[in-house]
Amino acid sequence: MTSVQVDQHHDGNEAADSASGEGYHRALGARQIQMIAIGGAIGTGLFLGAGKGISKAGPSLILAYALAGLVIFFIMRALGELLMYRPVSGSFSEYAREFIGPFAGFVTGWTYWLFWVVTGITEVTAAATYMTYWWDIPQWLSALVFTVILYGANLISVKLFGELEFWFSMVKVTAIIGMILICAGILTIGFSDAGDTASITHLWDLGGFFAGEDGLVSTLMTLQMVMFAFLAVELVGVTAGESKDPKTVLPKAINTVPWRIAVFYVGALIMILSVVPWTHFKPGVSPFVAAFEEMGLSIGAAIVNFVVLTAALSSCNSGMYSTGRMLRDLALNGQGPKLFTRLTKSGTPLIGTTFSAALMMVGVWINYQWPGEAFNYVVSFATISGMWAWIMILICQIRFRLKADRGELPQSSFKAPGGIWASSFALAFIGLVVVTMGIDEGNRVALYGAPVWGLLLAVAYLVLKARNPESAAFAKRS
Repeated sequence: MTSVQVDQHHDGNEAADSASGEGYHRALGARQIQMIAIGGAIGTGLFLGAGKGISKAGPSLILAYALAGLVIFFIMRALGELLMYRPVSGSFSEYAREFIGPFAGFVTGWTYWLFWVVTGITEVTAAATYMTYWWDIPQWLSALVFTVILYGANLISVKLFGELEFWFSMVKVTAIIGMILICAGILTIGFSDAGDTASITHLWDLGGFFAGEDGLVSTLMTLQMVMFAFLAVELVGVTAGESKDPKTVLPKAINTVPWRIAVFYVGALIMILSVVPWTHFKPGVSPFVAAFEEMGLSIGAAIVNFVVLTAALSSCNSGMYSTGRMLRDLALNGQGPKLFTRLTKSGTPLIGTTFSAALMMVGVWINYQWPGEAFNYVVSFATISGMWAWIMILICQIRFRLKADRGELPQSSFKAPGGIWASSFALAFIGLVVVTMGIDEGNRVALYGAPVWGLLLAVAYLVLKARNPESAAFAKRS
């Protein structure tokens, strides 16, 4: 089912059966969706990016994660409200087509595809960085090997993809909980090299809670990196067309967002910064690995490095999964090449995934040219493109709620708390993040690239529309 194939007033049961019309297999079960949702919030942004945030803002990074986490919850509940109205694969671009217009759907689909391509580059870059912990090998070589392996892993059934992501996420969750327990033991019992100095007072004694060079301003300037850490939580929306019971599974997955953020981000950082003073952390070094080294637990550091390597590869694997499906959704709607509509017998969009994986090879070149700065270069591009999907989700939820309240559409069975006010707050917060990116010279490059990308999309859209002006793909929906 696509926006040009069905009417927007379909009821929930018809929407839930959309996957059969798209050719996908409903093979993702409850435990897989849950772990994909959890794993989507635990990746490179926490394991590697947090090191830069700590060195820049000190303990106040905890507050930045907590506030951003609240905004993410509003975004996910807005997405949940839309998903229960009509759960479809390629949900972000589908909703943008329905509630804003065909051009918005076109831009959203292609921009979210770009987000995952760039994120794949980011994650494979991080994985290559982690490999240098054990071996002195070129980053570009590791990036190449990982990209090829993950591409091969994606040429499998969606059920096997879900199973792999389940175990990838289980490793990440277990590692973070284990680290929190070890830090708690050091604080209460006092074992390891850090036992004599560990104290929760580290959160405010070393220059204050807002200990960055510019105080609160330094905290605000970390918001771009913090928001990057949460990118991919919306991946559950892409899985809607392939989950066995979306009406039950997706709300449960979305409602785990608050405790995920509380435990894995806020809780983990409180523990780490209580055991090891924030002044000991450096950009580009995983705070988890650095913390274990400070504790004198070298084996623990090696284990954590393996875990964060797994996390990066897991996120890249998810990226290859989603890019193929977004390209196919665009193609089904006449807004992309028809060859992307082809599926294998196992329901995998082979051509779209292959095309995306080929572009991810750009990450190999970036790692070859700038091995020391590769991660920071691509993070800003990933953040601005990923936040576009969030903006579309929030705007579509606001428009949907207004229509539903007027009786023009049926109410969703999973209403977002706070309604349009919570979504409006989240939009304002994202606007603040964009402003901080413009102020930060290191992240400003993404804002230069965004208008260029928008212009390319506008030209492509006009060309496609001119070639087939009567196509329903370019018609405004009532």
